[in-house]
Amino acid sequence: MSEQTPLGGLVRVLLATDGSEHSAPAVDVAIDAARRCGSQLLALTMVVSNPEVEAIAPQIVAKAEMRAKEILDEVEQKATARGVAIERLVRHGQDPGYQIIRQAEKRNADLIVMGRRGIRGLARMFVGEATVKVCGQAPCSVLVVPRGGRMPCKRILLATDGSRYSDAAAVMAERLARRCALPVTVVSVTVPSHSDARRQVASGAVARVAEALARADIVADARVVEAAQPDVGIIEAAKAVDADLIVVGSHGRSGLIEKVLIGSVSERVLGGATCPVMVVKTG
Repeated sequence: MSEQTPLGGLVRVLLATDGSEHSAPAVDVAIDAARRCGSQLLALTMVVSNPEVEAIAPQIVAKAEMRAKEILDEVEQKATARGVAIERLVRHGQDPGYQIIRQAEKRNADLIVMGRRGIRGLARMFVGEATVKVCGQAPCSVLVVPRGGRMPCKRILLATDGSRYSDAAAVMAERLARRCALPVTVVSVTVPSHSDARRQVASGAVARVAEALARADIVADARVVEAAQPDVGIIEAAKAVDADLIVVGSHGRSGLIEKVLIGSVSERVLGGATCPVMVVKTG
């Protein structure tokens, strides 16, 4: 497993929020993460506009800027109450995903925290378009928080398929488990069409990772589950063990992994999970 930035070493956490009810849980989680880790919290919101609108209808832009100020005022008030200082970032543009990624790169963010979807509506299996884009292109890991999500306090579910992306996720899960004093369930999912060789890969992957976690003094168990689809198996396994955080790699074992924004399994887990999902990038 390759080295990743540990949770305790999160120097900069970038919170992306649009002030909607879908973003509210992400705000709370980002503030809590920054408080626990002593991190700098960067709070970003967008004024969705373009040069033409700004020239023709400046009053619309002014109204949007006022709303952005209100959003960050609310975040700052919550953060201050928990002893966390924030840096406020307001950016103009038409593509929130691009702006989030750009600011993460510019500010050398260690983690992005955002909601599953935003105020602009549904897209791609109930995962917002910006969220999918950020998970696929961000330079760091992304914690996606659905409505009702919170910082983990029960158990982490780590999904692995033995790929290098899963190994990166395993390293992050170890750091999270250590920092939050949580047990980890390591799961790999097989489907009816898998060969015996593929099933052996799944068994070997969970055993290898669970053993590595145990050597690091993390309470861990390993299981291979059968399901119609990998994402269904991951989500159901999380429910079965009462996990309140799922950790996955950004891609899986597919031969097309380098050509897509985010692996299809990871995207479907984001869309179907009821708890926060951390999408981990390779180093």
